[in-house]
Amino acid sequence: MAKMKAAVLGSGNIGTDLMYKLQRSDVLEMTAMIGIDPESEGLARARKLGYETIDSGIQGFLERTELADIVFDATSAKSHIRHAKALRGADKIAMDLTPAAVGALVVPSVNLQQHLDQDNVNLVTCGGQATIPIVHSIGKVSPVQYAEIVATIASRSAGPGTRANIDEFTETTARGIEHIGGAKRGKAIIILNPAEPPILMRDTVYALVDPERMDQEAIVKSIQETVAYIQSYVPGYRLRTEPLFDGNKVTVFLEVEGAGDYLPKYSGNLDIMTASAVKVAEELARHRLSGAAALKGVKQA
Repeated sequence: MAKMKAAVLGSGNIGTDLMYKLQRSDVLEMTAMIGIDPESEGLARARKLGYETIDSGIQGFLERTELADIVFDATSAKSHIRHAKALRGADKIAMDLTPAAVGALVVPSVNLQQHLDQDNVNLVTCGGQATIPIVHSIGKVSPVQYAEIVATIASRSAGPGTRANIDEFTETTARGIEHIGGAKRGKAIIILNPAEPPILMRDTVYALVDPERMDQEAIVKSIQETVAYIQSYVPGYRLRTEPLFDGNKVTVFLEVEGAGDYLPKYSGNLDIMTASAVKVAEELARHRLSGAAALKGVKQA
């Protein structure tokens, strides 16, 4: 099967975890790791695995654009604004794992099929990937007037990039709750828990729905179907309890355990981002490759 070449921009924890996930893909071919620190562990691991490594950042990649068709940006929101322009100019597809929100906001279980022709896809945030699908699943049964999510992650799984992007996290997640999840109003809160040993990622969704269209059985079924779909690419994603109902308020408790590819299992917040990014990129690659194959067949005919 044909594959699309993929490079990872950012040699930190998220970028390194992405590298290991890409190794398993049947439609994406990991080719290069791009960083700015020649001594970084990510670049060292990439070299050991036989991948091309670039330690001069995006500029170094622009001098070797043949290395990849898709570039996963695992740097920072501010950096991605600059990277997005450069990658578009090089005719490359950008998979943005920062909260920059330059491109189309995509959550695989909700709106993936609508954005397969985009050249810049944004993965919202870890909290968004975990909770927006739940808001959407509730809204399919009863319109959500207000949705609030609280994402609690281990302090040790929040690196410098995460901490620098806290404001962008809350803004981008809230926007995703509304624009993708379908809530009339949305709010997002993130909590860094310093507990030792580190806790797994936990998310709480509060949704106020139309009381005249409240169907508890249908809402539970819709949530369960969404959870099952997400588990197909994030196996550690699960409900902690059955959804709770109090009048027209629906409360859903979630937990995300990482796969342990590179990151510790308590870093479910990072794992759900890398797993979602690979899921989106794989579907996008299949779409592009099937289109190219069809075009080739027409030309040969």
